[in-house]
Amino acid sequence: MSGSEVTTVVVVAVERQIRCGPACERGCVCLHRNHPPTVIEALRPRHPLRRTAYGSRTVADYDQVVVAVTVVNACLRDGRGGSPTAVLDEMPLSDAERRAVPARVGASHAVFVAARDDRSVSLRFFTVEGELPACGHGTVAALAFLAERASAVDHEVGRAGAADHEVGRAGASDYEVELHTRQRVLPGRAVRAAAHVDADFDPGPIVLREPTGMEENLVLSALRTAPGDYAGGARVASLGRARLLVPLATRAAVADLDPDLDRLRAAADRLGLLGCYAYSVPAADGRLAARMFAPSIGVPEDIANANSTACLAACLAGAGSADIAVDMGDSVGSPATIVATARPGPSGTRVRVGGAATVAGVRHLA
Repeated sequence: MSGSEVTTVVVVAVERQIRCGPACERGCVCLHRNHPPTVIEALRPRHPLRRTAYGSRTVADYDQVVVAVTVVNACLRDGRGGSPTAVLDEMPLSDAERRAVPARVGASHAVFVAARDDRSVSLRFFTVEGELPACGHGTVAALAFLAERASAVDHEVGRAGAADHEVGRAGASDYEVELHTRQRVLPGRAVRAAAHVDADFDPGPIVLREPTGMEENLVLSALRTAPGDYAGGARVASLGRARLLVPLATRAAVADLDPDLDRLRAAADRLGLLGCYAYSVPAADGRLAARMFAPSIGVPEDIANANSTACLAACLAGAGSADIAVDMGDSVGSPATIVATARPGPSGTRVRVGGAATVAGVRHLA
């Protein structure tokens, strides 16, 4: 086997995180014929690699590993903007190495994807400050990443009938998968359009409550809202980690916010909050603007925050229904839109949230 063939074996085995098996028609050692389009390239092995022995090796067995990171722009608005999100296959990295990924590719978050079986994947989310139990726009990005991968597989080997093995394959353009996060199992789906992927998911039960006086006062003072801009009726909402939803009277009031981020971080840390989601009172058609400040997790302002938008949909629905489209990211130069629906269900309000996404490119990190 040549050196290039050795590298190919390493690429497939590391990226797919699968056990070695019989050689496929390409001469690679893997359990699937349908190889993903992105790669993790392991270079310069320290010792020869036998075709049947990779299952016991790790990244540490190689002098250099180049990690391929797919950057997905999640929650586009009219085909542009969105939140750049790093998406990559699960591999043996330390938490410190995972935290370093977002900044290295110009993203706020990174999501690590691992196949569990042919209909489910596990997701882990990181910012520069550490791991998160959930990330809404990261979930949208992961769905787009997986849907594009399935489409590429279909294109490559579908005519031979081999694409049915790919995780979540439901049809030529529809993609469905079960997403396992640290705390929840989420049904996700994606539909490929001409230039993007429309992805959405059910984030699970949302817990809402009124804030205490201290919670409201500490956060509002750090937001530095202008007199009369606060519309009243803030709520603490949680999808595993609480955040404060703050309604403001107008879109202009949201745009004009200039919070004291140090005070907001101190308040969030003291209160155990993820951050603050300030939003305008919705128009009759459900359109509104929002900004999410989360300095405690290393994100001074989020370009798109889908989980907080899901919380808002549940809050606005009450015991009924809500359909909202939330514009974010304008203040940081990357327009984004998240859509969410809330409907009454037998066990409470059911929400779906998502947006359009597109793969922006692949970055290789050594």
